[in-house]
Amino acid sequence: MRAYIIVDLGFGDSGKGLLTDFLVRHLGADVVVRYNGGAQAGHNVVAPDGRHHTFAQFGSGTFIPSVRTYLSRHVVIHPSALLVEGDCLQAQGIPDAFSRLRLSDQALVITPFHQAANRIREIGRGAHRHGSCGVGVGEAVEDALAHPADRVLAGDLLQPETLRRKLRSIREWKREQIAALCRENPPSAPLAREYEIFEREEVIDTWIASIARIGALGLVVSDSVLECWLRETETVIFEGAQGILLDADAGFHPFTTWSRCTAANAFDLIRELAPEAQVCRLGVLRCYAVRHGPGPLPTETDGLTSIISEHNHSGDWQGPVRYGWFDPVLARYALEVTGGVDFFALTHLDVLSHLETWNYGVGYKGASGFDNTLLELDLSDGVLRNFHTPRPLSLAQREQLTQALSGVIPMLETCEADERRVVQKIEELIGQPVDIVSHGPSAGNVHVLNSIHAGINS
Repeated sequence: MRAYIIVDLGFGDSGKGLLTDFLVRHLGADVVVRYNGGAQAGHNVVAPDGRHHTFAQFGSGTFIPSVRTYLSRHVVIHPSALLVEGDCLQAQGIPDAFSRLRLSDQALVITPFHQAANRIREIGRGAHRHGSCGVGVGEAVEDALAHPADRVLAGDLLQPETLRRKLRSIREWKREQIAALCRENPPSAPLAREYEIFEREEVIDTWIASIARIGALGLVVSDSVLECWLRETETVIFEGAQGILLDADAGFHPFTTWSRCTAANAFDLIRELAPEAQVCRLGVLRCYAVRHGPGPLPTETDGLTSIISEHNHSGDWQGPVRYGWFDPVLARYALEVTGGVDFFALTHLDVLSHLETWNYGVGYKGASGFDNTLLELDLSDGVLRNFHTPRPLSLAQREQLTQALSGVIPMLETCEADERRVVQKIEELIGQPVDIVSHGPSAGNVHVLNSIHAGINS
């Protein structure tokens, strides 16, 4: 069995959904495993017949008949949003969307109280928001670590009384926690609307009733089901979420996610359930930098905004999508953090047709007051060039790294916006050959430069 692990080497939004759809079609994979993240994912796929869907919890191979999705225990599930997404897929002509989906009974579940608390925290931060999607993923993970006995797992969705008991407990201690936060902030309609979730007695019963279909559909299973799927299939795609630069341990605090965005979770599952599998790690980046929401983006520019067409737009909680020139310093850091990749995909090359010249970073200037000894960064000649960070970093070290990146000035160079030259330059900059390129939003826009195996030809 061959397992392909897709990892985003940036801040997310690099094209993981596109690559999942492409690999499923061209490798004949019939299983997609989601191995991190949660309902905040936004993986866009445009099918050959023009249908478009932004995949959040269903795998991005769902447009292809018979392809199954497994949400592993490392995924944080939003039950009501999952049902809405499945209904949306059925409306797009996929009548068996739910029958091809299974959830690990050990996956963590977001409750209405986690989502409301997440939004209240972001409202309270005002102009200093962390860029949360407002779904409640981080809140659910943090609470599960602090109160493991009360955490809601997917298996609890099949036990109404256990679920009701846990929800009542979560509501009580979250209400006390959030009430204190609300008192520290000026009253507002959005704040009151979210806090009302903790005050309305019927919320628990209404929510349990609204997600009852999950049990009726038989979606929740033990990991033995995934083990069986992996034993029966020849090719599986492990679809990552978000990006390594948002990783809970390696990202730039506080603008991070409560999830491991490297390939680590996928390897854990493979070692446990399919130890004989042949594994290929596929890293992906755009030919320019992108970030949805706040946080450092050293090569940020307004020069790309008007020429880029996005499926993902500014969100009420995340804020705007931002762009920068290609940043090899961060790309090399991501490659180091995840232990390298076997193949590399470069996406969104169609933007080059709108440019005369393409810019790229070669380093940074101006990291004043930065403790390069502590973080072992190369600041020779006043230039921050490469990361060599001892891991795990302390919270203080990660905050310092974030502050440094937020204050640097990128050193940029330019080359002609010719695809062949751009691809060659990126290969030089990151020390990694480009194996796959894409020029648009669908699998037909993806081309293989270097064969991954006999099933894909250029």
